Amino acid sequence: MIEGNEHLHINMEGPILSCTLNRPDRLNAFSEEMITGLKRAVEEADHNEAIKVITIAGAGRSFSAGGDVKEMGNATANHIYDHVGELNELVMAMRNCSKPIVAIVHGFAAGAGWNVALACDQILAAEESQFVLSFAQVGLVADGGGSYFLTKKLGPYKTKELLFNAEPITAEYAKELGLVNRLYSGNELEDQAKAYVQKLAMGPGRAFEMMKKLVNQAETSDLASVLEQERIAQTFMISTEDHQEGVQAFTNKRKPTFTGK
Repeated sequence: MIEGNEHLHINMEGPILSCTLNRPDRLNAFSEEMITGLKRAVEEADHNEAIKVITIAGAGRSFSAGGDVKEMGNATANHIYDHVGELNELVMAMRNCSKPIVAIVHGFAAGAGWNVALACDQILAAEESQFVLSFAQVGLVADGGGSYFLTKKLGPYKTKELLFNAEPITAEYAKELGLVNRLYSGNELEDQAKAYVQKLAMGPGRAFEMMKKLVNQAETSDLASVLEQERIAQTFMISTEDHQEGVQAFTNKRKPTFTGK
């Protein structure tokens, strides 16, 4: 059984593992317990065949304020080095996880909170939510992979604009930039996100695993390499039970029942 802690609530409902950042009094600013607990949950879910999709959301008024600014004033260089190292391990665990990870964002996603959302495979957001790279406000650089994810998506000029200005952007604008997948009104976000995630959980898990791996590798590969990786992956996928079920369902004009095998 995957367990949470004081700062991370864990709930498993069928094939969906829901992780809720749980420091609402601090707008879910990251703590060591939250980061290490989330990393452990992602790694354990990756090896749990019963889990098909992972979600990350925030309790209270916001998704996450990112770093805990109130604690930064007393932090030493060694503490920051270790803290960011733990954050890096979380981001890499999310990146390497074979299961789709979906961020469900409401309120603010700020600083490293936004970057952890970007480390997910999909972002669903409330129309009223806002995103901000707030590092410059406290004289810091981006951590949690923001420099990587945003530069890959937006290029260096737009990324530096967001970093230098440290101004909130609306969820609608984030979607226009391609940083958010779906928008829902605040009172519909929970139900709509649940339906979206349940649909993913019913999908072909092995194919999703390969899709995630191929797309992630494509960011640093040339076309010839990606073509060969697709060729090898497809050769493997043709023998999976999910593929056979998909073909039979298509032939019989019915909805497929995938098992992730």
